[in-house]
Amino acid sequence: MSSLPFLPVFLWTDILIYLLLAVILLAVLSIRKHAHLKAPWKSVLQRKRGVISLMILLCYVAVGLLDSFHFRSAIENDKSTEEQHYATEVLAVLDLVIMPLREQVEKTYSAPFATRSFVREMHQADKTQLNYDYAKLQYAGSHLSSEEDKWPDIQATVLSTSAKASILWLLLAITFILLLSKKRNVTWREQTLRMVSGQSRYPLRTVLLMLWLIVMTVWNIAALSVDYHVLGTDKVGQDVLYQSLKSIRTGLVIGTLTTLVMLPLAVSMGIAAGYFRGWIDDVIQYIYTTLNSIPGVLLIAAAVLMLQVYMNNHPENFVTIAERADMRLLFLCIILGVTSWTGLCRILRGETLKLREAEYVLASRALGTGNFNILRRHIMPNLMHIVMIAVVLDFSGLVLAEAVLSYVGVGVDPSMISWGNMINSARLEMARDPVVWWSLTAAFIFMFVLVLAANLFADVVRDAFDPQSQKAA
Repeated sequence: MSSLPFLPVFLWTDILIYLLLAVILLAVLSIRKHAHLKAPWKSVLQRKRGVISLMILLCYVAVGLLDSFHFRSAIENDKSTEEQHYATEVLAVLDLVIMPLREQVEKTYSAPFATRSFVREMHQADKTQLNYDYAKLQYAGSHLSSEEDKWPDIQATVLSTSAKASILWLLLAITFILLLSKKRNVTWREQTLRMVSGQSRYPLRTVLLMLWLIVMTVWNIAALSVDYHVLGTDKVGQDVLYQSLKSIRTGLVIGTLTTLVMLPLAVSMGIAAGYFRGWIDDVIQYIYTTLNSIPGVLLIAAAVLMLQVYMNNHPENFVTIAERADMRLLFLCIILGVTSWTGLCRILRGETLKLREAEYVLASRALGTGNFNILRRHIMPNLMHIVMIAVVLDFSGLVLAEAVLSYVGVGVDPSMISWGNMINSARLEMARDPVVWWSLTAAFIFMFVLVLAANLFADVVRDAFDPQSQKAA
């Protein structure tokens, strides 16, 4: 029996991501069967902002999912033993996709698209002479015969790649139009005219234009990153684009898993406090008031340090460095969720206090409807728009919180690549002359695009699920 060429590795956060993905798929199937649930999501997809932000978020999710399938590669065995051994380094499918970025490591800093090092160093020009100069990079621009050919080569690569990307996009657009015209039983010309003139029920023209922009961007960056460091390299020579892509999973895990921990506490306690009032309201208010009186950063720091002490005292429970880093990431998600539910709880409590006095709730109570049915039929549907907007906004805030916590040293493990660790490692270089700006800029751009897309999507979802805005429309 032949041994596997790799050993699958299931981290705790990977398992939770798989479960979350399964729940989302089941929710989508359930929503498609109910017209009253499908209608708000249709209105989300009928708005240009909703479609654009959703496509950007799906790109981030795709990268995060590729980085959530981990494995350990097999090591060649000696002929003296038949037992298969595996490397201690844990890789992801994303590492295989962007392998050139991972393997092309320089000595130290280099600027974006540079062919020489950012700092001077001694190198031997010939057998008798030493030069103190900017050394030529090992990988970036190694195919060039002269440094003067760099920008013509970049221009030629962009033109060639843009043409190929446009052809691919055109084939995808034609296929999409043919499938849509067949489904709607119209000719492909009529369907094309509808899309071009913007007469479709959904913003299909925006979808195709956004798809063209995504294909062009991804293909150009992929082609240029083979021969150059598009976003430069850091202090140890690692490609900054590779670090930025690997940081996406960390940001998504912090945002989604922390929200899942926070949401049940906030929703259950907020609705219970506002609807039942009395001693239940007093106890819940006492809980979140007490929790808010504790400085959040100190509580998070204490919890992370306790976990660090446990991991140091029980190293046998963690086979690889990735498992240690993943456990710290999971624990950080839990402690952030426990400390961040109070704001949404207060909002839901106040809204529930108002809804419980509404006429339709009083009528249901007078007709003998039970409290559980009233909460399920009347209270929860009118709170969903608040929950949806709070979930996405909290997601954005938690992505930024990871950067701040890693900056102060109580965030994710230093061995795990994240935007916070990138900013933390780049902060000392801002005092250099000239400034090493690209690591901080790359982390900022990737975080900014993700948070902006999430906030725009939250705004559209809020309008779709808010009963008041639906009545106004």
